[in-house]
Amino acid sequence: MTYKPIHDYGLIGDMHGSALVASDSSIDWCCIPRFDSPAIFSRILDSTKGGHFKLSPTDISSSSRKYWSNTNILETSFTTTTGSGVLLDFMPVHHSSLPRNPLKSAGFQGIVRILQCTQGRLHFEMECCPRFNYGTIVPHSSLSSPNTGIALSASGAVSVYCSTPLSVVDDVFKAVGEIFEGEKLYATVSNQMSSSPSSEPLKPAELENELADTAEFWENWAAQCTFRGEQYEAVLRSALTLKALTYAPSGALVAAPTTSLPESIGGRRNWDYRYTWIRDATFAIYALSIIGYTEEGKDFKDWLEWGTSGQAKDLQVMYGLGGERRLTESEIPELDGYQRSRPVRIGNGAYSQFQLDIYGEIMDSAHIFRKFGGAVDSEYWEYLRKVVNFVIDHWNEPDEGIWETRGGRQHFVFSKVMCWVAMDRAIRAATDLDLPGDIETWKEVRENIRAEVLDRGYSQEKRAFVQSYGSRNLDASSLMIPLVGFLPATDPKMKSTIKAIQAELTSPKGFVYRYKNFDDGVGGTEGSFIICTFWLADNMIQLGEVDAARKLFDSAMTCANDLGLLSEEFDTETGEMLGNFPQAFSHLAMINTAVHLQESANN
Repeated sequence: MTYKPIHDYGLIGDMHGSALVASDSSIDWCCIPRFDSPAIFSRILDSTKGGHFKLSPTDISSSSRKYWSNTNILETSFTTTTGSGVLLDFMPVHHSSLPRNPLKSAGFQGIVRILQCTQGRLHFEMECCPRFNYGTIVPHSSLSSPNTGIALSASGAVSVYCSTPLSVVDDVFKAVGEIFEGEKLYATVSNQMSSSPSSEPLKPAELENELADTAEFWENWAAQCTFRGEQYEAVLRSALTLKALTYAPSGALVAAPTTSLPESIGGRRNWDYRYTWIRDATFAIYALSIIGYTEEGKDFKDWLEWGTSGQAKDLQVMYGLGGERRLTESEIPELDGYQRSRPVRIGNGAYSQFQLDIYGEIMDSAHIFRKFGGAVDSEYWEYLRKVVNFVIDHWNEPDEGIWETRGGRQHFVFSKVMCWVAMDRAIRAATDLDLPGDIETWKEVRENIRAEVLDRGYSQEKRAFVQSYGSRNLDASSLMIPLVGFLPATDPKMKSTIKAIQAELTSPKGFVYRYKNFDDGVGGTEGSFIICTFWLADNMIQLGEVDAARKLFDSAMTCANDLGLLSEEFDTETGEMLGNFPQAFSHLAMINTAVHLQESANN
């Protein structure tokens, strides 16, 4: 079997786990009960072993798909030689699944599929092939009733239901049949908390209630969006995607719901992104806050204090969804990888890295939180002061940097800039709110950092801010300098940096690479980074070159698939998505740029 392009997939989720649905209606990736649980369907990482769940009509002549308006419910429409119909795919979400309140433990958690014949008749086929632990375990599958089965092994169990009778062939659940105009077929896969016999499956009427409740949840959340600009639909889709990537019990945000989708086809740059990066979460909070979703800022604040135990000295780059600290990286040699891109990795070794920029991002998240009405109480301020004190003691040390390089620590310029941000935001908060703190010392440290960055981080030869002290390499993270307020884009040093990045790190179509000609300790090549392209557009807006920024924004949006979903990277030569998908980084950056463009149009 050939692998489908990454852009062929749509996302469904319940803010606990998620699944990727291909345009041919095959679910080729699914992790339940959590985003980081071992996948039960992982054909996207191995076309033979991975497992899948397909339900569709036969003899399809055409198809199309869309999300239900203002929801994460996916609708695929089919036309066949005998009729037409629609398939609805979703994972039930209720108001009870808001942060700190997990789904009802005794209730349904899984995938619901509803196939309806809208005209004529549809012959359909269903094939549900659970393969546990990322396709490495074939469970024993059996029927407990004509319509219900269970797949189980020592590593877990799932229940399978279909409203037409099932059969089991080689541990694969199958069903075939025909439905006529107005009729519906229902199929589900749900998580079993134990290997005990499954509870009674939800009946069609109950599944219809789940559909209505899920639609209501997403519609109510979408209604909070305050953005009304030209890119409203794209912005809302990005917001809904970010919300779908949020783990409801803790308020944590996963960077992406997948692992090991490659940054280069056939390469080794394959990482597990199913965790919460402080950086990604902070950036997402800003993007959501500026379009009306301020409650998420409070959720992140609570998660941060809880997940880090109120300490700054042992702060990690990333955490597990439940606050787990040890995210040991390992490989699954049994899997071929997406288009033979090996290895397939589980866990992420970057959790143990030292990255100074996260301290600036934490302080900036606090700034955003209070900007949009959040209160900084004494306990929260005490936590933030610990962050500031850590920066004072460590800002002049080398680190692994924003891109999690594996070639050794360096004095990365972006890391220093974010240390400046940490001090700057602390000074603002203490001054504005009359909070206790050694403001004079903070000001002195802030100015010391600023002076050093301007002296050692800017290359007169390159006429640009460089990647690290003493380096000649450019880095797209320099585009963040105006966005965090260190220097305006109109500053001569920044203007020349933007020009240098356009010349050296930008493809003919405007797509921006993180860096080039730099040994990051990983090897291999990678695509352009979608977030960096949006950063460049943001800088163009600050320069007053709004038409150029809008053109760049439009180019970046061509990286999205037909559902409006973005991956991490983009191959400028083949036009294919690369990296884990969908990517929070890309979607939050898209929101920011769309808002900035709208603001420039209104001024």
